[in-house]
Amino acid sequence: MTAHRILSWTPAAVVFDCDGTLMDTERHWVDARDAVLHAYGYSPAPGFSEQARGLHYTACGRLMADSVGRPELADELTASLLERFRELVAAHPTTMPGAPELVRSAAQFAPLAVASNCPLEVVESCLDVAGLRRFFDHVVVPDTTTRPKPHPDVYLTAARLCGVEPDRALAVEDSQCGIEAAAAAGLRVIGVGPRPSGPQNAKADWWVESLDEPAVQGWAGARIPAQGSRPGSAGHGTR
Repeated sequence: MTAHRILSWTPAAVVFDCDGTLMDTERHWVDARDAVLHAYGYSPAPGFSEQARGLHYTACGRLMADSVGRPELADELTASLLERFRELVAAHPTTMPGAPELVRSAAQFAPLAVASNCPLEVVESCLDVAGLRRFFDHVVVPDTTTRPKPHPDVYLTAARLCGVEPDRALAVEDSQCGIEAAAAAGLRVIGVGPRPSGPQNAKADWWVESLDEPAVQGWAGARIPAQGSRPGSAGHGTR
């Protein structure tokens, strides 16, 4: 592990994933996938949930269709998946432990961005409900020229919009898909959640069980300028 690369460092920008990192929405994706498959008369295959974790919803829809041997249903399953997910998020918006506190602290020493595989309106709605949108200068999601995670595009774009080189930015991520994207982009990475075994472990510089751990909150708090002032920020933007 290379936790000292973060613990002894102050990033020039911090880029957060949304699902499962800022917002407790990963469970909504699981429930939405299960509900859609069951509606079509199928059950998730063993290990499917982990395989789908962090994927762009269109890739997840294709995976769902392929996993049940019905590739022709990919578009239909994708549309149903997104609709069901939005319903669940609207009904139960919840932040992850420690996420609001870390965002508020980090916003005092660096510009912040979100890099997510979710549709823009879903990300912004989640952040608005949580009262966090105002802290983020940019929200980056895949589009026609920006590929989804595990490609590095959303992280490269987020760092560029924040005005820093990727190696001066920190990513905060909970999924292996997202960690691979951030590492490929050249960001240092905090991995959040259960630590994977094997070579996957090496992709993040520092693994923590939760963002509410005292070590994480203390690291961020120690970087807040004495006057509580924040480096120049250009205000909100999206991509």
